[in-house]
Amino acid sequence: MLALADDRQNGPDDLAARIARAKAEHEAPGHSAATASENKGWAIGIEFVGLVLVSTAIGWGIDNYTGLGSKPWAMIIMLVFGFAAGVYRAMQTSSQFDAGPTSDNRK
Repeated sequence: MLALADDRQNGPDDLAARIARAKAEHEAPGHSAATASENKGWAIGIEFVGLVLVSTAIGWGIDNYTGLGSKPWAMIIMLVFGFAAGVYRAMQTSSQFDAGPTSDNRK
């Protein structure tokens, strides 16, 4: 047990080398700007579809469970609102991606 502890090198140079070696082992070999752009596109698309589906489901619930007699108008109105919210969020998210991590894009 003591022999194993003596074999280790302790020092800042050894630590830096071990960190560099660990980073090299864990880097994704196919990770590129194209992959990052594809991931951003998927994120925008999934968020858009999610907003449309959730808002449509809310409208369907209003039509079927409130007894207002609004079939199918609440679902149609919520579908339009969901589409508008999806487009708004897609534009907002894509402008944040275009701005990059260093710029401040808050309004």
